Amino acid sequence: MEMPLNGRGLILCLICFLLNLSAALEIPLSVQQVPTIIKQTHVQVAFPFDEYFQIECDAKGNPEPIFSWTKDDKPFDLSDPRIVVSNNSGAFKILNEGHISHFQGKYRCFASNKLGVAMSEEIDFIVPGVPKFPKEKIDPLEVEEGDPIVLPCNPPKGLPPLHIYWMNIELEHIEQDERVYMSQKGDLYFANVEEKDSRNDYCCFAAFPKLRTIVQKMPMKLTVNSLKHANDTSSSTEISSKANSIKQRKPKLLLPPAASGRESSVIILKGETLLLECFAEGLPTPQVEWSKPGGDLPKGRETKENYGKTLKIENISYRDRGNYRCTANNLLGETSHDFHVIVEEPPRWKKKPQSGVYSTGSSGVLLCEAEGEPQPTIKWRVNGAPIDNHPFAGDVVFPREVSFTNLQPNHTAVYQCEASNIHGTILANANIDVVDVLPLIQTKDEENYATVVGQSAFLHCEFFASPQAIVTWETADEAQPLEGRRYHIYRNGTLQINSSSEEDAGSYSCWVENAIGKAAVTANLDIRNATKLRVYPKDPRVPKSHVLELHCESKCDSHLKPSLKLSWRKDGEAFEINGTEDGSRIVIDGANLTISNITVEDQGIYSCSAQTLLDSVSESIQVTVLDVPDPPENLRLSERQNRSIRLSWEAGNDHNSNISEYIVEFEGNREEPGKWEELTRVQGEETEVVLPLAPYVRYQFRVIAMNEVGRSHPSQPSDHHETPPAAPDKNPQNIRVQASQPKEMVIKWEPLKSMEQNGPGLEYKVSWKPQGAPVEWEEETVTNHTLRVMTSTVYAPYDVQVQAINQLGSGPEPQSVTLFSGEDYPSTAPVIHGVDVINSTLVKVTWSAVPKETVHGLLRGYQINWWKTKSLLDGRAHPKEVNILRFSGQRKSGMVPSLDAFSEFHLTVLAYNSKGAGPESEPYIFQTPEGVPEQPSFLKVIKVDKDTATLSWGLPKKLNGNLTGYLLQYQIINDTYEIGELNDINITTPSKSSWHLSNLNATTKYKFYLRACTSKGCGKPISEESATLGEGKYAGLYDDISTQGWFIGLMCAIALLTLILLTVCFVKRNRGGKYSVKEKEDLHPDPEVQSVKDETFGEYRICCKKQTLFDYTKQKCLEGHGSWCIRKGRQKIKL
Repeated sequence: MEMPLNGRGLILCLICFLLNLSAALEIPLSVQQVPTIIKQTHVQVAFPFDEYFQIECDAKGNPEPIFSWTKDDKPFDLSDPRIVVSNNSGAFKILNEGHISHFQGKYRCFASNKLGVAMSEEIDFIVPGVPKFPKEKIDPLEVEEGDPIVLPCNPPKGLPPLHIYWMNIELEHIEQDERVYMSQKGDLYFANVEEKDSRNDYCCFAAFPKLRTIVQKMPMKLTVNSLKHANDTSSSTEISSKANSIKQRKPKLLLPPAASGRESSVIILKGETLLLECFAEGLPTPQVEWSKPGGDLPKGRETKENYGKTLKIENISYRDRGNYRCTANNLLGETSHDFHVIVEEPPRWKKKPQSGVYSTGSSGVLLCEAEGEPQPTIKWRVNGAPIDNHPFAGDVVFPREVSFTNLQPNHTAVYQCEASNIHGTILANANIDVVDVLPLIQTKDEENYATVVGQSAFLHCEFFASPQAIVTWETADEAQPLEGRRYHIYRNGTLQINSSSEEDAGSYSCWVENAIGKAAVTANLDIRNATKLRVYPKDPRVPKSHVLELHCESKCDSHLKPSLKLSWRKDGEAFEINGTEDGSRIVIDGANLTISNITVEDQGIYSCSAQTLLDSVSESIQVTVLDVPDPPENLRLSERQNRSIRLSWEAGNDHNSNISEYIVEFEGNREEPGKWEELTRVQGEETEVVLPLAPYVRYQFRVIAMNEVGRSHPSQPSDHHETPPAAPDKNPQNIRVQASQPKEMVIKWEPLKSMEQNGPGLEYKVSWKPQGAPVEWEEETVTNHTLRVMTSTVYAPYDVQVQAINQLGSGPEPQSVTLFSGEDYPSTAPVIHGVDVINSTLVKVTWSAVPKETVHGLLRGYQINWWKTKSLLDGRAHPKEVNILRFSGQRKSGMVPSLDAFSEFHLTVLAYNSKGAGPESEPYIFQTPEGVPEQPSFLKVIKVDKDTATLSWGLPKKLNGNLTGYLLQYQIINDTYEIGELNDINITTPSKSSWHLSNLNATTKYKFYLRACTSKGCGKPISEESATLGEGKYAGLYDDISTQGWFIGLMCAIALLTLILLTVCFVKRNRGGKYSVKEKEDLHPDPEVQSVKDETFGEYRICCKKQTLFDYTKQKCLEGHGSWCIRKGRQKIKL
């Protein structure tokens, strides 16, 4: 057995308290003893809907107790057939069959054996009747308007609680207010009736919730006679005024009734709720006020309900005794009533007699004291009978105690003390057992215990002994009692070992000895390692809306690992274990706690607890949630000046992150009202700043706080502050010339912003003159930010000034800037010195610079134009397609790339400025030499056999010279990383377009490379792969195809199919009224296209994917090489 202890101070104190509490001797049932009542019913209500009613009574004792009952202090016979008696206790149940009201009464249970008799407290069995209103005829009530009246309810008696309602026949509540009130007894009071109170269905309903019953009184009719007859000729307003003046009267109390006088007494039990009510009739309707003469109403416990008619004081105590006064008043007077509140109390124990175990010859005292109001009376009984009838020798009986000396075994008995007053009775049994026995150790021998290092261990040795016994503990190895400050033995025999260590592990013996003899048991103690815990990260600071991840790392003894449980708490409140909370925002996975989208409410103390069978440990961290600051508050303006003002504010909540700085913004732009702009920034510890201001602005300020998380919302704007106008403080910037015509300047500048204008009527004074010329400045004033000025020369420098002016004056003296008048095109062309041919596609061009005065502007660079005139290969002229290449700056040469080889070109050079390009130079003619050809246009293997292959190819798109032949190379590749030797074949006939290779290996994969060559070398290769056939497979597949009968039949079928297709097309053309593309071509023949058609006309050939093999046996392409078709010239016809 392992005892779960955790070693915390609070738990340890609780354990020590329980160990001392249990020191009172409890006799084992194996020892003879008097009966003890252990279970009983106190009140039983016979609800009509229950099947039976159980009355409990159970007791223990040795010998086994027998039970008997009394009802209303008379013996009660349990032989009634409706009573079922329990076999294992004194309990019985009354079956709900027929009339059972005669079972109502006060019952007592008596448990007896040869040693004594125990009796229960009184058991109240209540058989409630069915509440009913009496059938009665209620006479109608008739009153005049303004009179008071009371509608009685007189509800029937029934099982509390009782709830009363006044409603009409439609079950709508009668409205209550200052004028209409229902008393605690249920009567409906009217301080003064109005005509609207007339109705014939006032119904009183009484509800008994415990009986699930609501009963209704017969409806009452109330007629209120109006006083309109006071003057039939008067207006209604006058009539009402006259009637009210007749009925007006000072208040008169209806509750409490006049018969009770000006004061009355109220008895209330301590702890209950006091309800005092006052209701007065009168006109105008009286108001009720409550007071306590000589004191104050109890604060916090008193409430006024029902428009002040009821004073309610909860949990009444003795200090609430005294007088309470209600005062009803209106304009005509007042009246009052005093309630003398008397607080009483049922009996309660002050000193309850305690059972005891005594040895022969000993003495004892039973004390019995009770409190209550009135003071309870005390009665003693022995074994259920008055003590006077059965006195024991040596007993001395006083009202509040019984003492006895020289007890003997025959003195064993049950004493009863009963305290009673008018509010109730309480009873206590006290057992006097006179016993002499050898110590009985109730803890099992060889019990196993465990604790962790550093905590206390508790080894139990519960026993019973009479006479009293002495308990000693020893280690199994030593026969000496344990001594020292680390050891403590409780009265119930438990040994506590404080600050346990691994050396404390082992076996211990408990010895219990009294005058009769002694007994012993052995206990075994194991010491485990204490559980350790670490939570990380430590005290994290997490921005709002981010994710918080906490980890709990634990380490515990291997024996305790199966019992280890981790749990998380926040501010002492537990999270759900191994689950999710808050819509999966909070996820707990054992040692890990994750909170997504963290909020300010998630801030707090988080703790992880590790609990095992023997100990528990907890570690806490502080989680701080950071957020942007709250906006600054209470912006104030002071020290108002024309060009400055002091702004101060109060910092908002920084949400756990210090404010680093404040951003002060202003709004005052006349062009963009409502637009806020940043004015300055202030360090976070400052809350005021002197702001520089511009003239002629109606300012409003706001402040934004910043911390490490981000910006706050802007504060509420400050008051407005308007500065007076002034002359401009600055002139326009970025004065420049926009693209202009020759002898023209379009002067532009950056206009002053709204905040820079300083006043109304902003204009710009523009001044200019030729640079260095001794002439007067020319001036012009404009309102926009551009001015067009005509000049006498092209691209001449001018001094230009722009000054801002408004209605209050001019800006500062402007600075001059140099601008140039508009440019013109260059008027002369460069002279080409030569063209150096670098290679077949690249040349270098050199030229002379144009004179500066002919540039007519700022020289940007030179431009080369070139175009191909003819090919030197065939001498054919080439249409003019000009290419352009520009070189910026003062260049005198340039490289022209990407030329066609073996061609003739024309080239010109021209200068350009910002306006554009000047005239071209005289064309320079040059030729490019031959180059290497491009790769052939295609390479295909058109026929293979077991040791031969036939290749076909097309001419390169660009020959780049006179073709001298081809270089054909091939090598074995197969499907391995090894490749065969490269074989070369020089083909010196340029017109050759195919080649037949022999002496190849059968069933071998080859790769073929073909390059076209000129006198300058060979170009890039084109490649193709193919495999030779195996021995006998498809051998001679292409031999003499034209002589095969099947081929001739196939050609005939194709011809027939072609004829059908042409006929269909011809019909469709005639139906559509259009001529075919073929006819268009016949009307306007193209020589090149016609030559191609002539070459292919009437030629048919079979095509498969990649021009691969065709299976003539199966009449289709080989597997994986596509679907077969027939080509007629360039047209493919799929079959």
